[in-house]
Amino acid sequence: MTKTVLTISSKNYGAWALRGWLMAKLVKLDFEEHIISPDDPSMKAEMLLLSASMRVPALVHNGIHVWDTLAIGEYLHEIKPRAGLLPTELDARTHCRAICGEMHSGFTALRSSLPMNIKGHFPGFKLWSRAQSDIARIVSIWQECLQTYGGPYLFGQKPCLADAMFAPVVTRFMTYDVLLDEVCQAYCQTIMALPAMQEWVAAAQSEPDEIDELDAEF
Repeated sequence: MTKTVLTISSKNYGAWALRGWLMAKLVKLDFEEHIISPDDPSMKAEMLLLSASMRVPALVHNGIHVWDTLAIGEYLHEIKPRAGLLPTELDARTHCRAICGEMHSGFTALRSSLPMNIKGHFPGFKLWSRAQSDIARIVSIWQECLQTYGGPYLFGQKPCLADAMFAPVVTRFMTYDVLLDEVCQAYCQTIMALPAMQEWVAAAQSEPDEIDELDAEF
């Protein structure tokens, strides 16, 4: 049987990589990591948030090659439907897919002006208005989900696809000291307390500082 391999990028800067990796962890998929070198041009493009790279994350499982974060999530749901990556009820499942799609294709101002940098901390960071609009929309999504489905995760008692998609946003809010209400602060703490997130953050903290180009983005 072909071994399962998830190709990812930097754990400190790789937002899309975190999403795919966390999805795989949530469904308890046994996989090996293949980390692309910081010198790889496609990795730098992803980390500079010019686009969601087609190379990271990418999953090879049972001879099937799937890339793009949402496609990986849908594939994982198909092979492990009982893992709960998508909600059981149709209305909640549809809602989950909708906000995941919004995260996948939107919030470009937030992603370009507040790039993921787990090791960084920038208190008093000045937000430009378009990024603030993205933040307001994300807060609205979180509040609606937490109120509708009861928390502590976006769709209830278990972390799901939506939580994986928004996990890099949680790290951004912490890095740049984004002011949040108590409900959203509690949600951020819930996500950061996930064992998988703690594993990712620990690896990010030990990652060497090799990517000088990102300095200009702050």
